[in-house]
Amino acid sequence: MKAQVRTCLAIVLAAGEGTRMHSARPKVLHAVAGRSLLAHVLSAVADARIAATAVVIGPKQTDVAAAAKRVLPGARIFVQRQRKGTAHAVVAAKAAIERHPDDVLVVYGDTPLIRPATLERLRAPLANGAAVAVLAFRPADAKGYGRLITSGDELIAIREEADASARERAIDLCNGGIMALAGNSALTILKRIGNDNRKREFYLTDAVEIARGMRLRAVAVEVEEDEVRGINTKTQLAEAEAVAQQRLRKAALDAGVTLVAPETVFLSADTKFGRDVVVEPYVVFGEKVRVDDGAVIRSFSHLVGAHVGKGALVGPFARLRPGTRLGEGAHIGNFVEVKEAVVQAGAKANHLSYIGDATIGAGSNIGAGTITCNYDGAAKHRTEIGKGVFIGSNSALVAPVKIGAGAYVGSGSVITDNVPAGALALGRGRQVNKRGRGARLRALKSLGKKKAQSPD
Repeated sequence: MKAQVRTCLAIVLAAGEGTRMHSARPKVLHAVAGRSLLAHVLSAVADARIAATAVVIGPKQTDVAAAAKRVLPGARIFVQRQRKGTAHAVVAAKAAIERHPDDVLVVYGDTPLIRPATLERLRAPLANGAAVAVLAFRPADAKGYGRLITSGDELIAIREEADASARERAIDLCNGGIMALAGNSALTILKRIGNDNRKREFYLTDAVEIARGMRLRAVAVEVEEDEVRGINTKTQLAEAEAVAQQRLRKAALDAGVTLVAPETVFLSADTKFGRDVVVEPYVVFGEKVRVDDGAVIRSFSHLVGAHVGKGALVGPFARLRPGTRLGEGAHIGNFVEVKEAVVQAGAKANHLSYIGDATIGAGSNIGAGTITCNYDGAAKHRTEIGKGVFIGSNSALVAPVKIGAGAYVGSGSVITDNVPAGALALGRGRQVNKRGRGARLRALKSLGKKKAQSPD
């Protein structure tokens, strides 16, 4: 008999501000591995095959709502008008809970290292009759964390450190914050949570004792500390970044990517690699980068929004900006910047060039110091270079301009008109040689130098 699939509502609490991070930006919009904290959490929720998601934001946090919608367009947005505690924030999404999902999962928007598999593990006890499941961890230093009081397999209570006895403070099993509630009792439990505490706030942690008082079962699910790292300061943000990078590097290495010095390479959460890719030291991958089979990324290169084709060679000291598309076997060399450009198969720009808003045809060669002059001060324009074109060094191609297949542009040219296929284009002033003038000029300069050095 096929097992029944349990429906789940994830409530993501994202109402925090960036005050402790000394930032005007909402806390959950700070980034780890090129992706906002909120986006990491929502992606984990999506990958955990959770059917419905509600995001609880603070007043006037339209930017947070928009960020959530970009990741999960179907997410429902709820506003917590007043900051009265975690349970109060969950109740802000009451309308979503009233749709009676089997499970209600409460996740925090500032825990970017949570894994989809962990969310699935947390839900598992609910299928076996538990009313509440809480993620737990054992930190190296438990100071400041709420302690989980257990009896065998049962979770009895979550005790905040300020309220804990000396014996309870000796417990090293701590509250990770993330919680799952059985849908059939979630609202009843939430309604019974009071604010009889020093801060007069409604704490979600009280759900454990309330469930126990209703003769319902609560359990703890232990995970590694990294899974439940919450971000409140820039120091914690940097620590989470370090963990995320370790995970991404390991995943790349396990997939067969050669990272010559893994600790020096920085990846984004969405970086994609093919087989037999080699990445040399000190390379940075920004968002939306794909590197196909056999490509080599040399040291000190920076890539964002780029697609590197099979067997392509990038760097060292290259910059690929958004919209860059390199064909198979293309070469982008040292101190070359490419933006919104297609460099087709076998084309090369090996030295000191800027290629922007352009198409470079297959097999073409772009000489050192060449630039596409794509911006006229008001608008961007494209440069179209055909197959097998040779662009001589130190040329300026003033867009919009087209250079036909097989054409040759002489070094030092400024090209302002289209060049027909197979033509030779020269766009530079005619050289003039003045016989004997060099020696005369040198003598005059020498005389001037002697006068300048003589005493008054």
